[in-house]
Amino acid sequence: MSNSGNEAILLIHCKDRPGIIAAVTRYVLEHGGNIIDLDQHTDSPRNRFYMRVSWEMENFDLDEQRIGEHFKGLIADRFDMNWKLYFSNKPKRIALFVSKQLHCLYDILGRWQTQEWDVEIPLILSNHKEAKQAANQFGIEFYHFPITKENKVEQEKRQMELLDQHNIGLVVLARYMQILTGEFIHEYQNRIINIHHSFLPAFPGAKPYHSAFERGVKIVGATSHYVTEDLDEGPIIEQDIVHVTHRDSVEDLVRKGRDLETLVLSRAVWKHIQRKTLVTDNRTIIFN
Repeated sequence: MSNSGNEAILLIHCKDRPGIIAAVTRYVLEHGGNIIDLDQHTDSPRNRFYMRVSWEMENFDLDEQRIGEHFKGLIADRFDMNWKLYFSNKPKRIALFVSKQLHCLYDILGRWQTQEWDVEIPLILSNHKEAKQAANQFGIEFYHFPITKENKVEQEKRQMELLDQHNIGLVVLARYMQILTGEFIHEYQNRIINIHHSFLPAFPGAKPYHSAFERGVKIVGATSHYVTEDLDEGPIIEQDIVHVTHRDSVEDLVRKGRDLETLVLSRAVWKHIQRKTLVTDNRTIIFN
């Protein structure tokens, strides 16, 4: 495969010490790489160093299969690095999970169809049938998995088998109103992204916007995060708010909240597929 147009992306975190940036950039340069982006952060209280560096592969003198082991022996082991290497020419394959609310689903499908995102979306999974029309409209396979307390484990097993068959690298919960089991989450650790309103824990339940309206809230928020077994407490990728006033009805709050959810989720997914997120200690480092 030609390296033309291909980009290597290296994510690093380790104990902070002098010389890390120099060693990594020198390594790329000495092998013919042209660095096109570099972002780094030092967490002084924790004495931790974080870095994302990407370079053009066209004139790099090591092929994709050799870089990892070579970099490990020459650089990573010396600095005791935690690191991951990605390549931009590897398509990101996404599965969309959704229930009855389709606003986030349509937003993502629109970005995919217009090629704003260089991803593949081979399937949509749902515990309801409302999203089937959208799947047909966009030419994507739709799978209906009705879920009850009695069949939940078996249905999730079937879902995971399907994801494995389609070589899925990222699961996006585009308003999927089911709690995933620990087995599912473990299988896709830091590869499941969720979206929800930010009224929790103050306004839980089925009608949080109604409760928030009664309290006269002045902001509506949304949070997108990686899924962990601690419900809605996973590492946060993206958050945002919109201001509201006493003139806004409950319907206004819901509309503004849904608009915000689509935006925040799309930002989070974009950062993930661009390899700009690094998870450590239930926190995310988000690179520019």
